[in-house]
This record gives sequence, C-alpha cells and structure tokens, in this order.
Amino acid sequence: MLLGQSIFQSVLTRLDDERADDIVDDAGESFRIQGLGSGFVVSPDNGPMVTVGGADAYLAFLAEEPMADLQPTAMPQDEPRPVPVAPPHLLRLSPQEIAEDLGIAASDTEAELGEKRRHFAKSNHPDGVPPEFRESANIRMQTANLLIDTAIRQLSWR
Repeated sequence: MLLGQSIFQSVLTRLDDERADDIVDDAGESFRIQGLGSGFVVSPDNGPMVTVGGADAYLAFLAEEPMADLQPTAMPQDEPRPVPVAPPHLLRLSPQEIAEDLGIAASDTEAELGEKRRHFAKSNHPDGVPPEFRESANIRMQTANLLIDTAIRQLSWR
C-alpha cells in the first residue's frame, strides 16, 4: 500500500489527474495526443510558429498540391501470362484414382492413415495450388478425407 492506497488505486488516481489536465475546446474535443508529451509546432510558409493539436496537426503537414494536378504515370504493358498446365495428379478426380494415390491398405493403423492424409494434403490442398486448379484440388481433398475417415471408422469394427 502506498499512502493508504493500493498500487492499483494510486494508478487510477494518477490517470484521473492526467485526464483532468487535458485541454478541451468549445466542441468538447481534447487536443492532447495520447502517448506524446507535447503538441505539434507548425510554421506555415515560414510564418509565425503555431501550436496545433488533434487532426489539425496531421493536416498541417500534408502537401498543399491538389490531387487533380497529379498526372498518372504510364505503366508498362504486362506481357500475357502463359496458361499454366495442370499437374497430372490434379486431373485424377475419380474416387478409385484418389484411393490409388492414397494407397490405403486394410492393415493400416489410425496413425498411418493420419500420416497418409497429411502427405496427400501437402501436394493436393487447395491453398497450395494455383487458383486455376483449386476446384480440382478441393474435390481431391474432400474425396481423400472421406476415404480416410471411412477407413478409420472401419478400424473400430475390427
């Protein structure tokens, strides 16, 4: 305890005192910028120094050139991108082909099936392929997850 107050109470008292010190204009806005110990000093066009606060401090440092005077810069013409070729494994969409790619065996344990799922996802997950092939990758991952989940459920029946 510090002077009959807990540390928490003394911090709250200090914060209330600081808040009371804030300068408030007629509209009720505070000119104090949190985290800074003083306001900004602006000298517009080498004239007298003026102290401003709030949004005026930010606006005082903006360039005074109107945006309409700015001309867009010419961008170089992009060369046409070559059409990407789908990897052969993303064209194998039937459940039989995906089951072959997974290599699920009747003797696989749950840990082995989980490892096969992770290994399959490394090359087939929709987030890891170009946008043109995400639909195929999504189909492959959904089918693979269904096949692996079915194999895991069948483990409990053995």
